[in-house]
Amino acid sequence: MSEAGSSVRKPYRVGYAPGAYDLFHIGHLNILRHARSQCDYLVAGVVSDEMAELAKGRRPMIPLVERLEIVRSVKYVDAAFVETVPDKLETWKQVRFDVIFKGDDWRGTPKGDKLEADFATVGVDVVYFPYTVHTSSTQLRRALDALSQPLAAEPSLTAELR
Repeated sequence: MSEAGSSVRKPYRVGYAPGAYDLFHIGHLNILRHARSQCDYLVAGVVSDEMAELAKGRRPMIPLVERLEIVRSVKYVDAAFVETVPDKLETWKQVRFDVIFKGDDWRGTPKGDKLEADFATVGVDVVYFPYTVHTSSTQLRRALDALSQPLAAEPSLTAELR
């Protein structure tokens, strides 16, 4: 029987998986897959370009409308929501999820501790999933930046050209 037709109750009713989802890769897919396995209905929060810039100091490479369409098309996602405010509790007031999913790179950090404390006040659990260390949007961005840099001419070739 398919997951959608299953009568097995999942630990959570509505889950929320926020992210920039820039340069969509296997780490993003893993988070969404794991999140959907824990809830009956999964909402993916796609961070706006402005919010991503505020949080990471740079705008995503892929425009919001395209990131939103990519995430909406993932079979584990029931709905996609554009996240436009930095306060996750404000997002919760709009979406009303009972669990938020994050990569475990947040666990034990000041931002993770704040997230847990904030959501404890409204009865929302924070569940961490393993962060995919071998692939990240930051690594992909660095590789793309390196590919776009002009190659320095080799000294022997430069001498021949004179």
